[in-house]
Amino acid sequence: MTTTADHPRHLHTGSWSGAANVTLHCLTGCAIGELAGLSIGVSLGWTPPATITLAVILSFVSGFSLTLLPLFQGGFGFVVAFRTVWLGETISIGAMELVMNFVDYHMGGMRAVSLVSTKYWAAFVLAGIAGFVAALPVNYWMLLKNMKRCHG
Repeated sequence: MTTTADHPRHLHTGSWSGAANVTLHCLTGCAIGELAGLSIGVSLGWTPPATITLAVILSFVSGFSLTLLPLFQGGFGFVVAFRTVWLGETISIGAMELVMNFVDYHMGGMRAVSLVSTKYWAAFVLAGIAGFVAALPVNYWMLLKNMKRCHG
């Protein structure tokens, strides 16, 4: 049985640099899912709600995957690994996705006519920056409360 003592220690607990590190890791996972979901939705001409739904689902899948994979490689089973990270990941990804999709929607990126549209890419980049800014204090707080473990 794996105990908390067996888990990798987080080297940045309670620091802004640690929060920036885990937020960047979170942004990577979110951006992968977001890009895939938005690309599919825009390419197929889906409505913004359908596109947002797919992007959020794929962001959660890719975000959790990037966090769980190293734990699996470290010998943790799915249940232990998932229990270790689920709350922190859900809060972090949720905050990031809420802001990213709000910005992308209001900039018109998900309503762009094509993936080569400047509007599509400008909205995606600014949404990513906004998502990072929104999730940074959330992750800082979670590090202080030891809610963000085995990440980054």
